[in-house]
Amino acid sequence: MMMQLPESYTQKNSLFCAMNRFIGAVNNMDQTVMLPTMLRDVPLEEDREMSSMKSDEDEGDMYSYYQLLKSIRCDIEWGVRCAEADERRKESMTTSRKNSSMSTTSTASTASMSSEEDEEEDEDLQKQFQYHLTGLQGVLSKLTLQANFLTKRYKQELGIGGWGQ
Repeated sequence: MMMQLPESYTQKNSLFCAMNRFIGAVNNMDQTVMLPTMLRDVPLEEDREMSSMKSDEDEGDMYSYYQLLKSIRCDIEWGVRCAEADERRKESMTTSRKNSSMSTTSTASTASMSSEEDEEEDEDLQKQFQYHLTGLQGVLSKLTLQANFLTKRYKQELGIGGWGQ
């Protein structure tokens, strides 16, 4: 289990703190929701806050969101599931076998890259990293809001809305 650390002002926007807030919210949700099956058939549409965060592909009830949030927490804490990694490894192996004959001809052209292209590539990598980091932090913030909302909604369903706040 990941321990929550106090945030300093300078760390507030760090990826680590965003992950820490999300994991803390999911842990709180997990400790509060004693009977997850009570979330079955509780629609998401009843609250504008939650329904605005779901995508067009999302369907289901609060229970499916509960399971999704716990699954994402597990992926953050332990890494992406091994089955998915194994599948990607198999795909890359078959692709590399198909392209092995073409690799000898492309090696000569790759070696002739200039340092100018390397610098552009490095700059591009930095932009890509910043873009994805910003996106990941935004997604983690939304998921944290979802976990907090689900906890609040569960308490309301049980009639204990003001407890523990």
